[in-house]
Amino acid sequence: MKLKLSQQKVYLINKEIKDSKSLFMKNTIKLAAIALFAAAVFTSCEKDESEEISYEEDESEEIKFIGIEDISIENYPKVDGATATRALNQMIACKLLGVDYIWSESIGGGERNIYPEYDYWETWEEYFAFCNFLKERIPTSQTHGAYINLIDGNADLILVSSKPSPDEKAHADETGVTLIQTPIALDAFVFIVNEANPVKSLTTEQIRKIYTKQITNWSKVGGRDSEMAVYTRPRNSGSEETLREVVMNGMEPADFPESAQVQGMGAVFTEISGSEDGICYTFNNYKEMIAQIPEGIASKIAVDGVYPEKTTIGNRTYPFTTEVYAVIRSGLDHNSMAYKLYEWLHSKSAKIVLEECGFSSY
Repeated sequence: MKLKLSQQKVYLINKEIKDSKSLFMKNTIKLAAIALFAAAVFTSCEKDESEEISYEEDESEEIKFIGIEDISIENYPKVDGATATRALNQMIACKLLGVDYIWSESIGGGERNIYPEYDYWETWEEYFAFCNFLKERIPTSQTHGAYINLIDGNADLILVSSKPSPDEKAHADETGVTLIQTPIALDAFVFIVNEANPVKSLTTEQIRKIYTKQITNWSKVGGRDSEMAVYTRPRNSGSEETLREVVMNGMEPADFPESAQVQGMGAVFTEISGSEDGICYTFNNYKEMIAQIPEGIASKIAVDGVYPEKTTIGNRTYPFTTEVYAVIRSGLDHNSMAYKLYEWLHSKSAKIVLEECGFSSY
């Protein structure tokens, strides 16, 4: 059942930005940047002059970050990506370009993202120039848009949380493009319910039956005697394609009402927080690191008795452990900076960034 609007708003995590004179200038700059560069990827990095792409440990076992020789704003590849990998994409650019960055919510609250630290720059002009660079070179076209851009040659490399969909594979075949996808990190595909729902665990078989309409009442899986409100995502979204690829195992999901289709990743939590009988799916890293939705609002459920958390994702005991992919076209010049970045993403140095961004190392 739906909650009243006032209650639903309470569930949403729109936090107020404190009115502080010391922060006024920074918030003004961030607001302007976000308004102008909503699609931008904001990141920072630390550049090392070493040419080798390796992961070194000194005698005290401290990790030494090694970047990519000669990478710069001028030659940085065009790297597109999914919503779920937006912060990672931004953080990678920051680490490799030596720009200080911070995790921050957008003005007015909501999703967190990586933003260049304003204090790093000497002038507003330099700050906004870097924002323009991010907008042009590190867009977030979402999963389907990123795949299409890569296939059409409008991106050099993409970071995504799912394999190409049948539509994307067909487009690649028609275009004569072969894609090379390599896993670089681990994530998890998780199912979420309203915090008032007493069901805390489902089996893989039960989930498949829910999404094929063989189970439609929560009482059939140990819950209340109430009809399920089953939410889905659009075809070609990373979430929907992962449901079909990882969870359904070849079974075709049932047709659900158009009103049950959630258009954006963030909107999933809005629907679930407002529906005591709702169930939907998302990626664990997005929920925990980007949306930062607490369990008291939308609760992850265990699958086959295994709860999705860092340990069970890292050791792959959680059934729906997924992979984050770096994807390129097969004909990419091996001497290009894009290919050097692709290779670096498989290095131990890259794991520093992956883990800082909340992913488990592959």
